[in-house]
Amino acid sequence: MLIISYDIKNDKLRNRFSKYLSKFGFRLQYSVFQIDNSKRILENIKIAINGSFAKEFGESDSVIIFHLSESCKKYTFGYAKHDEEELIFVN
Repeated sequence: MLIISYDIKNDKLRNRFSKYLSKFGFRLQYSVFQIDNSKRILENIKIAINGSFAKEFGESDSVIIFHLSESCKKYTFGYAKHDEEELIFVN
């Protein structure tokens, strides 16, 4: 799994970047995405960041990619998305 966190000041660039990431995974929090890992996806994202987005970054902008192994554990609290659990509604 990949966790991608970003802090981009420019609204247009930030929106464009989040739309790009949404093609590969889903938003965990406002500026954090979870993406199923594959070498191809990781390389595509790194190429896009270096080729398109990084050119427009300001001095305070950043993107961090966490490449997590299968043995890593994920804990969620509060209203975080619980994608491993079934959701059952009782009426």
